[in-house]
This record gives sequence, C-alpha cells and structure tokens, in this order.
Amino acid sequence: MKTRRPIVAGNWKMNKTLAEAGELLEGLVPELKDVDSVGIIVCTPYTNLAVAKEKLAGTNIKVGAQNLHWEKSGAFTGEVSADMLKDFCEYVIIGHSERRAMFGETDETVNKKVFASLEVGLMPIVCVGETLEENEAGQTAEVVGRMVREGLKGLDQEKAARVVVAYEPVWAIGTGKTATPEQANDVHKNVIRPILREMFGEAVGDGMRILYGGSVKPGNAKELFGMSDIDGGLIGGASLKVADFVGIVEGAF
Repeated sequence: MKTRRPIVAGNWKMNKTLAEAGELLEGLVPELKDVDSVGIIVCTPYTNLAVAKEKLAGTNIKVGAQNLHWEKSGAFTGEVSADMLKDFCEYVIIGHSERRAMFGETDETVNKKVFASLEVGLMPIVCVGETLEENEAGQTAEVVGRMVREGLKGLDQEKAARVVVAYEPVWAIGTGKTATPEQANDVHKNVIRPILREMFGEAVGDGMRILYGGSVKPGNAKELFGMSDIDGGLIGGASLKVADFVGIVEGAF
C-alpha cells in the first residue's frame, strides 16, 4: 500500500493566452474543489502566472512555472530567476526533455536550477527520461540513472525531500505512445527509487514522489497510477482540456 500522496501536475507548455488561461482555470476550480487526496498543480507559461495565482488563490490547486535561470539576476535577457518566480508559484519544472533537446539544458544546468529553486522555497519537478534510440539500445537505466544522480547531486536529505522526480520517456511525449504501466513502473521502482534511497537514505528515498509523463490520458491514468512506484503524473496536452485533466486527477484517487 502506497503512503505517498499522489501529485498530478499539468504542463501547459507554450499554450494559452491570458484570456484562455483564465477560462481554463475557472473551469478547473469547481470540478476539482473537493479533491484532497491528490496534490494538483498547473504549470503555466510565465505570462499566465499572475492570472493563475489570482484564479487559484484559496483553492486546492497549486501554481508552477516551467523553467527558471539559476542566477539571481544579471545580463540574461529573456530569462527569469527563482526570486522572480517565488511571488507567483510554489513549484517549477526543471530539465524537461524539450528544454534539453531544443535549448541546451544539461545535467549540470539542471543541478544548478534545482539548488536555485530550493534556495527560495520553490519545489522542483525534475524531469528525466531516455530517447527512443537510447531505449531501443537498452540504455534506459544508464541514461535515467545518470540524469537522477547528476541532477540531484549535492543535495542533503532535507532538500531532497522537497524534490519531485518526473520520469518522461522522450519517445512517449506527445506521440500517442505510452509505456505500459509495467514498463513505466519498472523504471520507477528498479532504476530511480533505488538511486534515491542510495543518495538520500531509505526513508527519504521512499518518501519522494516519482511522477510519470508520456501520453497520460483519462483512459489509462488509473492503471498507471495504481502501480507501486508511480506517484501521479506530469501531464502535457491533456492538461489543456478541463474534462481530460479532471479525468486524469480522478485516476489518482
């Protein structure tokens, strides 16, 4: 029996104008207002953080950002620091595969961003996952293990306990392909969880939430979230529709 409270986090990616964001949030609040057994987060583009904070104030839905810079301030045009984000949100996604593939994110920058977020009280959702080529070459454990070790390197137990890990096999993001519940749970249980225990001790490692992301839908959420070491999901496209996101949250009950 799992004792970890599941989390379902929506990653809106680069979607929703201010008006569209307000409409979506207003649709989610009444549908999810009675949910207390699942942590619910919406991670919006920077431009929607203020409206998300306003619309979700006093509700059971938390706000997250999708990225940050590790420096506090400086000549980094187009970037946003943890200090700037903390006024708007409680969570931040770090190291998403799209950031790694398209914008040069590395294990080293992920690690810097993890420390920067924790320093100001933001809780990082740290993404790890292998490409199709790496998966087919049997390198899943090697690649994912490296990302976990390097991304969380140097954290003490207190800091690690505030980190959420999200396993997102790159080949299953936005493709319609989904790892079977057994495949996903195998990576969570036999790759990620043992490393967390090794790095931070059994109690902390067992308590850390590991989310799954990769074409999660209302129809497969319950089976995925019912696995021993899948503690919820990081949801992409399905988080942009009220009915779909609500259905996925219900799958975590």
